[in-house]
Amino acid sequence: MKRFFAFVRKEFHHVFRDPKTMLLLFGVPVAQILLFGFALTNEIKNAHIIITDNAQDIASKQIAAKLAANTNFITHQKQLNPQQIEETFRQGKVKLVVIFPPNFNHDLLHLQKAQVQIIADASDPNTANTLTTYATAIIMDYQKQLWQNTNLPLSIHTDMRMIYNPELKGITNFVPGVMALVLMLICVLMTSVSIVREKELGTMEVLLVSPFNAVLVVISKAVPYFFLSLVNLTVILLLSVLVMGMPVAGSWVLLYAISALFILTALSLGLLISNVTNSQQTAMLISLMGMLLPTLIFTGFMFPIENMPLPLQVMSNIFPSKWYYIIVKNVMIKGLGFTAIWKETLILLTATLLLMTISIAKFKTRLA
Repeated sequence: MKRFFAFVRKEFHHVFRDPKTMLLLFGVPVAQILLFGFALTNEIKNAHIIITDNAQDIASKQIAAKLAANTNFITHQKQLNPQQIEETFRQGKVKLVVIFPPNFNHDLLHLQKAQVQIIADASDPNTANTLTTYATAIIMDYQKQLWQNTNLPLSIHTDMRMIYNPELKGITNFVPGVMALVLMLICVLMTSVSIVREKELGTMEVLLVSPFNAVLVVISKAVPYFFLSLVNLTVILLLSVLVMGMPVAGSWVLLYAISALFILTALSLGLLISNVTNSQQTAMLISLMGMLLPTLIFTGFMFPIENMPLPLQVMSNIFPSKWYYIIVKNVMIKGLGFTAIWKETLILLTATLLLMTISIAKFKTRLA
C-alpha cells in the first residue's frame, strides 16, 4: 500500500503543478454552470398524456378526440385520483394529465362556462410549458367552434398546475444536464491523458519494471481525479443552490453516492481511452470529440430523446450520462429515493465494472 499511495501522491503532484489542468478541472465547470442559462428545446412530439374524463359527455369526448388526433400527443384514457396522478408523474412516463370534471357539458351549456384542469410535470419546464400550450390551444379551438354554432358566449376555463417546478425555472432542467456534461467531459479528459503521459515522458518503463501490480497502477491513476471530481461536484451544487436558487428536494447523501458512481464510470472510460492511445493529443481529441457531442445530444437535457428516430433512441441508452441525468432529476427535483432509481443505478454500476475491467485488460505490461 505504501507504493500505491506513492503513485497516488505522484498523480496529485501532476495535477497541482499544472495551472492549465487546474483551470480545466475547476474553471471550466464554474464557467459552464454560470453561463449555461438556458437549454435549447425543439418541438415536442409523441408526448404521452392521460385524459381523466369524469364527465363522459359529448363535450368532453369531443375534446378528448381532438387531443388524440393531434400528432404532439399520445393519449391514454384512465380514471385517476390525485394520489394516482402523483404516482404516475413519479414514474416519469407521462408528461401531462387533462382532467374533465363531472357535468362538464351541462355546465358549458347551462352556465356558459366550464373548467378543464391540466396538470403537467414541470421538472422539465420547457416541455411542460410547450405541452400545456398545445393542449390549451386545442381546447380554445373547440370553444371557437361552439361559438360558431350558438349565440351564447360559452367559455371553457383551463386550470393549469405545474408540479415540481411551479415557477417554471429553467435551472431545474439545465443544472442536472450541466452536471452530467461537466463530470463526463472533465473526468474522461483528465484520466485519458494520465497513462499516455507516462508513455510520452518515458516513465512507463519505470512503472513496468517496478514490483507493482498493473491493477494498482490503473487504480492509482483514477484516485486523485475521483476526489477532485467530488470537489468539483460540490462547487457545482453550491453554485446551483446558493447562487441560482436550485432546490434539492431529495437526499444529499443519495445524490453524492450516485454522483460518485457516475464519476467512477467516467474515469473508467477515460482510463480505457488512455490505454488504447499512444499520444496525449490523440487521447484528448477522442475524449473531447467523442464525448462532447454525444453527451449534448443523447443526455436529453438539450434535445428531447423521444423526438429522435428509433435507432437514435436505442443508441442513447449506451451513454452513461443519460442515466445519470435521469437520476439527478428524480433525486434533486422530484425528491425520489433509491427505489425509484435503482434500475438506472444498476446500469451505471454495470457500465463502471465493464469499463474498468476492459481498462485493466488493455493495460500493456510490455512496451512492445
